[in-house]
Amino acid sequence: MTTATTMTTMTARLSGKRALVTGAASGIGRASAIRLATEGASVHCADLDEAGAKATAETIAGEGGSASSGHVNIAELPSCEAVVEAAVGELGGIDVLANVAGVLRPGHTLEQAPSEFEFSVAVNLTGTYHMCRAALPQLLDGGGAIVNIASAAALQGVPYNAAYCASKAGVVGLTRSLASEYARRDVRVNCICPGGVMTPMTAAGFPVENIDPALFARIAPQMPKVGQPEEIAALVAYMASDEAAYMTGSAVTIDGGQLA
Repeated sequence: MTTATTMTTMTARLSGKRALVTGAASGIGRASAIRLATEGASVHCADLDEAGAKATAETIAGEGGSASSGHVNIAELPSCEAVVEAAVGELGGIDVLANVAGVLRPGHTLEQAPSEFEFSVAVNLTGTYHMCRAALPQLLDGGGAIVNIASAAALQGVPYNAAYCASKAGVVGLTRSLASEYARRDVRVNCICPGGVMTPMTAAGFPVENIDPALFARIAPQMPKVGQPEEIAALVAYMASDEAAYMTGSAVTIDGGQLA
């Protein structure tokens, strides 16, 4: 966990920035909110789990950072619009949007109900779109940055994860389209494609029966370790910072060599 000493001594390259982070209750979202605050940003922590988002904000505040929190259901556009309005009210504006919230619902494609596929798309892809659409008016012409979380699964087929792969591939396409459309309005849009990361979502295991283990050999990382949320959060902070001023439309893998 980030310490108070770290929060006060790390280079404040995000000083003065105001960030809205979804999925901030746990995993990569929580780590990203803390890292952005560590680097000087004021952060609005948002999640479907409002209590978890509040706990993240309290952790940041307890370590000397500036944070507020609120509820959001990214699958619903009015909720996204409301959380942007709340963040603007708390922070005075938004300079950075980190779209981290997402779901993973593995299963045999022929056995899963179509509603499971639709739900994954509604959260992972449409929800990311909703947040971008709601926040863009705050980011235009001011050097704003959007960081979306896609997945290595967006770039490589993962068995028993048709919905996740399709929805995260859509995030890559969405990112690149928005980056092109708004580059001349001084908004940068990038995405991160993590491999396996130890989060509560992945720690829950792979609850799918009768799978073929051989199908997973091709998606194993080359490095003998599992990614940590803080490693992804470090990349989020870089993409959000002015150090990445010439970077837009990028889909960056951080996957232990999974796609090498």
